[in-house]
Amino acid sequence: MGTILYLAGLVCAIWCVLDILKQPIGLVGKLVVAIAVLATSWVGIAVYYFWARHHVTSWFK
Repeated sequence: MGTILYLAGLVCAIWCVLDILKQPIGLVGKLVVAIAVLATSWVGIAVYYFWARHHVTSWFK
């Protein structure tokens, strides 16, 4: 069971980072958001997916 949760988290984290890299913001903004998402594990992934991905471009203009 633990392996399945680990793999699901890994896939979600990779998806989030790839989605962050596609955002039209500067490199520093991409690094800040990617590190924040990866450092906060499931909570960061959920916050990014449900709320932050729609607001990231306005934060780093």
